[in-house]
Amino acid sequence: MTNQEYYQKYLDALQFERKLSKNTILSYQDNLNRFEEFLSGKSIKNVEKKDIEDYLKFNEAMAEKSRAHYLTVLRNFYNFLVYEDYLDKNPCETIVMPKVSKTLPKYLTEEEINKLLDFPLNTANDYRNKAMLEVLYATGIRVSELVNLKINAIHLEEDFILVFGKGSKERICPMSSICEKYLKIYLEEYRNSLLKYKNSEYVFINTFGNPITRQGFFKNLKKIAKEQGIEKEISPHTLRHSYATHLLSHGADLRSIQELLGHSDISTTEIYTHLVNEKLKSDYENHPRAKKNGD
Repeated sequence: MTNQEYYQKYLDALQFERKLSKNTILSYQDNLNRFEEFLSGKSIKNVEKKDIEDYLKFNEAMAEKSRAHYLTVLRNFYNFLVYEDYLDKNPCETIVMPKVSKTLPKYLTEEEINKLLDFPLNTANDYRNKAMLEVLYATGIRVSELVNLKINAIHLEEDFILVFGKGSKERICPMSSICEKYLKIYLEEYRNSLLKYKNSEYVFINTFGNPITRQGFFKNLKKIAKEQGIEKEISPHTLRHSYATHLLSHGADLRSIQELLGHSDISTTEIYTHLVNEKLKSDYENHPRAKKNGD
């Protein structure tokens, strides 16, 4: 088989067996394409440990996190080849993973969230954006999950939405009363005007009557944040981080937050304990009787 045939078999396994998201598969495909360019015609069955190390050095100018991702993709790819008996040994298995320094995710304070969400509502687009922001902050769902929400996933009477996350995993996300209020207003009073006589199973619609894209929503979010005087760099994921951080600071337990966010591993959720601890430390240092250096 050619290198491309091996890559395709692996990508098919990611899609049909592991049921990874389209974006994740495209990311893996891009990494494998870069590796193929580096190999310059060499068969992947003849790749040795030194080839992988040279490839990582070739990308040395990249951030450690990116190089770690490249190695993870190759390690998983070669594990697949070994598992399927195409190879006897994974050339990546003894290579040490690049050390990635953890950066804490950025989030908005509760005051900043209130400021962001309190923007003027005049047009159908405003009410759609308000509903989208309220859903993001009330449920902590990913922006990809938000733009892919369908009408049959909304359960206003029961106060929850049904979300299909990574790997097509289904989870129930409770809504707040404020979120439910603005979602209902949008659905009942403004969505049809955006549809322009089209039919769509998607909840959130753009000005052309089509499902709004991640890029379209991100553009709207940045505009609203600027107009509302939010000085922090903000993205849709900022609201997800804010949701989790505020839940934890108000006493929610990590396991519950893990389920609500749809994290498969609780270690991913544990990052929010660092955020809360940092805030507590910062709050204490502002206390008038907190000890200062040299006191």
